[in-house]
Amino acid sequence: MGASLAVHHHLPHDTEQYGDSDSLAELMAALRSSLRDDADLVDVAGDLGDAATAEELIPIVNGMLGHLDILVCNHAHGGDAVGLADLNAAALDRHWAVNTRSTLLLTKAFVAQHDGRQGGRVIWMTSGQMLGPMSDNLAYATSKAALAGATLTVADELVDKGIVLNTINPGPVNTGYLDAAPPALLDSFPQHRIGQPDDPARLIAWLVSDEGAWVVGQVLNSEGGFRR
Repeated sequence: MGASLAVHHHLPHDTEQYGDSDSLAELMAALRSSLRDDADLVDVAGDLGDAATAEELIPIVNGMLGHLDILVCNHAHGGDAVGLADLNAAALDRHWAVNTRSTLLLTKAFVAQHDGRQGGRVIWMTSGQMLGPMSDNLAYATSKAALAGATLTVADELVDKGIVLNTINPGPVNTGYLDAAPPALLDSFPQHRIGQPDDPARLIAWLVSDEGAWVVGQVLNSEGGFRR
């Protein structure tokens, strides 16, 4: 699309939760091959569970790339997957801090640097809690449901500042963790495939373009007809 890109990452989380993490060098090389014209690419590390990291990330990127036009909050803490009986305060606090609090703080910082310009875009990510239960991952579900619930309120405030906010529920998307998914999950998709990263990415690309300017404050389910 011709945009410069700042990539935030926290590889220790992936290693702790999943036993491994993507190669940052390979990811950056792949992204760099897609840049157009004089677009730039930078990366910033940090744990968004730390409020200071969330508050400082946008100003750091401003110093590297200048003004930001688009913010996509696709980060998440995915551990501590328990139901109500085994729930504890630590799990709730961690999910709230990473998934919800940091998203709101990042959005606040994005708005502060936008400074009345037109055309800003913010994308949040949720997980379809209103479409079916996630009883085995309650802390995660509540933190993501909070974003869906706050979408309209925050979008209403931002649109007066020239910024459009929408939230996307991408459904199950295979970023590697569904490589060994059981056949029953595949059968839940009428198109007979699990979601791929390009599926929500194409929707995000449209929403942050000029063509998506009239869609405001929506929680959009992009699940390929997923049958729970």
